[in-house]
Amino acid sequence: MPQHHPFDRARRGLLAAGGSWLVLAALGPQGVWAQPAGGMRIGIIGAGRIGGTIGGLWVKAGHPVMLSSRHPEELKDLVASLGPLASAGTVAQAIAFGDALFIAVPYGALPQIGQDHGAALKGKVLLDACNAVASRDGTVADEVEQEGIGVVSQKYLSGARLVRAFNTMSYTIFAREANRPAPRLAIPIAGDDPEAVRVAARLVGDAGFDPVVVGKLADARRFQRGGPGYGQAVSAAELRQKLSLAP
Repeated sequence: MPQHHPFDRARRGLLAAGGSWLVLAALGPQGVWAQPAGGMRIGIIGAGRIGGTIGGLWVKAGHPVMLSSRHPEELKDLVASLGPLASAGTVAQAIAFGDALFIAVPYGALPQIGQDHGAALKGKVLLDACNAVASRDGTVADEVEQEGIGVVSQKYLSGARLVRAFNTMSYTIFAREANRPAPRLAIPIAGDDPEAVRVAARLVGDAGFDPVVVGKLADARRFQRGGPGYGQAVSAAELRQKLSLAP
């Protein structure tokens, strides 16, 4: 199997995203968490359905976004559809560009990305939306089952200030429910670095959702695939109740 094959699958997923960019164009006005003029520069690793959808929501909120691929020229149409705040680059360029980063690739690609870009990731706030699927990702999915996904992601992306976010639902739900009237859709997040968690919570809000801090990276197991917080298209109050969190 080629070394970057899992990441290539994420890139090819862009071609299947179809009308999701049209959905983004029809979304309502940005939420109350919107950044001042200029926004926060965000680099996106993996410009498929999740990366492109969440990146588009951040563009609508006023953030400059660089979407990345091993073949950035293939992102030309997506970037054009998102407007002047969007750009395309390589993974290395997106990491250098971003004040914060967002990763949405097949989970099996994380060890290679960490190996190739570990030095550049050091100290960066990184929102991790990747899910481990045994049939696709192999032995790393077994590690996730044993250790919990937050712990395993941090192991492979060790220099980053990691926050788990945006992994619990499909891109179609994110596109449809962003910036809906209150109560907004809840997005569970978890991280060990308090400042990184605050940045992630702000970006979740800017995308048009309500962040719910579940706990540390070890607690991200509670909303990984198969966990009680996974797939919960509910409000923040309802999610806190389902996970027995303080109101």
